[in-house]
Amino acid sequence: MALPIVAIVGRPNVGKSTLFNKLIGKRLSIVDDTPGVTRDRIYSKCEWLGREFMLVDTGGIEPKSSDSILAQMRRQAEIAIDRACVIILVTDLRCGVTATDYDVASMLQKSGKPVILCVNKCDRLGDPSPEFYEFYNLGLGDPVEVSSVHGYGTGDLLDRVLECIPDDALAEEEKSIRVAVIGKPNVGKSSLINRIAGEDRAIVSDIAGTTRDATDTEIENEWGRYVFVDTAGIRKKSKVYENIEHYSVLRSYMAVDESDVCVIIIDASVGFTEQDSKVAGYAHEQGKGCIVAVNKWDVVEKDGGTMKKFTEEIKLKLGFMDYVPFIFISAKTGQRVNKLYELINLVYENNSMRITTGRLNEILAYATSRVQPPSDKGKRLKIYYMTQPTSNPPSFVVFVNNQELFHFSYMRYLENQIRETLGGLEGTPVRFMIRERDSRDTR
Repeated sequence: MALPIVAIVGRPNVGKSTLFNKLIGKRLSIVDDTPGVTRDRIYSKCEWLGREFMLVDTGGIEPKSSDSILAQMRRQAEIAIDRACVIILVTDLRCGVTATDYDVASMLQKSGKPVILCVNKCDRLGDPSPEFYEFYNLGLGDPVEVSSVHGYGTGDLLDRVLECIPDDALAEEEKSIRVAVIGKPNVGKSSLINRIAGEDRAIVSDIAGTTRDATDTEIENEWGRYVFVDTAGIRKKSKVYENIEHYSVLRSYMAVDESDVCVIIIDASVGFTEQDSKVAGYAHEQGKGCIVAVNKWDVVEKDGGTMKKFTEEIKLKLGFMDYVPFIFISAKTGQRVNKLYELINLVYENNSMRITTGRLNEILAYATSRVQPPSDKGKRLKIYYMTQPTSNPPSFVVFVNNQELFHFSYMRYLENQIRETLGGLEGTPVRFMIRERDSRDTR
């Protein structure tokens, strides 16, 4: 059973993201003085008094705006409200009660959900200021004084949240595969998330940089449980001009760090670029299971060999990741999107694979009998044994008599033997750590 959802809503620039970060205990949402920084829904677990729930940060609600991005932000907030069991309405003491606050409060009252009124930016301890009592006019009961910057009142706020969550709604969350959807801007990452979710989970626009935060989407189907993370497009550093985009890119890298599998999206209408290679390279360096998804395949003119030619071209430019599987999809039409789940499961299992020391040394004995270890100036490399200390990715420690004799080419040969014997280990990098050991050490 999924955790209960608590949504943080309000008009722009009242401190929702600052409060969200304070409650979850880490900087997940981007915070800036610019209104409208948060656009999509951002989820994170929150724990208070030994009880867990899912907290959702939303974009600022502008009920009467006709701007396309603001309209989609409003829709994202409405979806969060529909799914939440408790709603926190954040307001700003310094600005007082505004017409937009009244509009948002009215919308929340119609939802029928428990609403907790949070008056933010109460930075002075002691008796509430006269302006505080104005917020009773919103008709949402007793407001809670909070300073999201300093943390004042957050405990009282969380106490109120727990009072409003039904006891039977609190449950343990099952293990999910965490999938980061990464790529450069405008390749269709958010469109793929929306297709997978079956709803407008992420805001989609032709404007590069629409997605700013790394946003989570939980999916459960016949293939398993997944958390798909939509990330901001990763551009060259020289093209990142705003602080907001700088933090967006950092969030994207963090999403890769915390993922189990990375789906690297490439735009079929543009082809493989140098920036695609850099994005993929970061996932490879972090040892993540990887899949290359070539999106917008529906717009490419094809003949009998188009897919093969495209694959060969990418493999040539992505030579350092020759283990990566390819899938050709269309987020717009849904072409082959369902096949992505089976591929994610396979790559996840391969990246998590553990091999016994006995099995590894059988592979080692066979490999060294086929191709003798290298020698130099009369000295021959001796490989005593091999073991696997960790997975994610599979990492092997090889004990030898002389590290300098262990050439890179022979390491690649051993890697290929391991992959061939174990079915390819498709989608996962393999790591080797060479340790020198005295031959007289019989351990």
